[in-house]
Amino acid sequence: MQEMTQAVEYIGFKQMRRAYGFDEVALVPGDITINPDQVDIAFHLGPYTFAIPVLAAAMDAVVDVSMAARVHQLGGLAVLNLEGVQARYDHPEAVLAEIAAAPDHEATALLQRIYSEPIKEYLIAERIQAIKRTGAVAAVSVTPANTKRYAPVTKEAGVDILVIQSTVTSARHKSKSQRGLIISDLCQQMGDIPVVVGNTASYGPTLELMHEGVAGVLVGVGPGAACTSREVLGIGVPQVTATIDAAAARDQYYRQTGRYVAIITDGGIRTGGDLCKSIASGADAVMLATAFAQAKESPGFGYNWGMATPNPALPRGTRIKVGVKADLHQILFGPTSLTDGTQNLMGALRVGMGMCGASTIQEMHDVELIVAPAIKTEGKMYQMIQALG
Repeated sequence: MQEMTQAVEYIGFKQMRRAYGFDEVALVPGDITINPDQVDIAFHLGPYTFAIPVLAAAMDAVVDVSMAARVHQLGGLAVLNLEGVQARYDHPEAVLAEIAAAPDHEATALLQRIYSEPIKEYLIAERIQAIKRTGAVAAVSVTPANTKRYAPVTKEAGVDILVIQSTVTSARHKSKSQRGLIISDLCQQMGDIPVVVGNTASYGPTLELMHEGVAGVLVGVGPGAACTSREVLGIGVPQVTATIDAAAARDQYYRQTGRYVAIITDGGIRTGGDLCKSIASGADAVMLATAFAQAKESPGFGYNWGMATPNPALPRGTRIKVGVKADLHQILFGPTSLTDGTQNLMGALRVGMGMCGASTIQEMHDVELIVAPAIKTEGKMYQMIQALG
């Protein structure tokens, strides 16, 4: 009897809540509908306004100088990885071609060797200035460990937006350093330059980062197609739940301070439907990787790999073949004859917002979401058979 009582006491040791990803939820149509060409999909980040709520991810296979310029021309924002080949090699094109040509069984080891080349500060300045010469907004990414060293270099070079990004970033970090990265200090040092920080996946850390003075928070741990953090580390929160929790922190912070901080859902977005669900979950914009890696203009030659892949001790990520599907304009705006939702992403967003009666991104935040695990299979037997055949 005593053993049974002890067992009952331990039943409540840890409670779990249900979390949801894109394929498990659906949007409820609105009471009114709006013409797609009448919805406003603009995205605001600090003093900058972008015509479309899309960022190109800071991955070497996704963004180089020319890709940053092209994304800007189409209304979005591209983020250049300052700890990748662009800041390690004077001629990164040859290095990227070597990565794309490597056999699968050699790819990770090759990446580890290539990324062992030291980062060169003069290349950081050169890349930022090259982006600015195209007329594009120069946004660059560094990891928290290197931020104190490279942030002043980016500021001197004229950077417009600084992104501090790692698999998981928090406002409170314990390390051997007596004084590690203090994000509030960094925001003050950068002055009028917006600082975006990520990645988070829950309410508390997101709210704390906002109190540090950041302009935006990246949300998503491990959902990317090239990321294996969820398998290697067991860490992650499905994107719909992660975005809802982060958006709740944004709204609470806004009520407290009157300052609006952008939520950017980063990773796992494959289709226009996923994009619409991200915005309805509370995102102000999304960060895309694989969708852009498939563009003819991308520097990865039809491949993509995560920023954590080259880690010398524990690579978390893999090089994946995504193929070259279309030019960037077609991926974002169409026209397309594909029915899988992977092209004309902005058209899908406009139509989805119109059907839900949302005329702005902020109104899309109020659209009802329902748990609907059968949303992609109900009545779709023939489509599923055709996909398998």
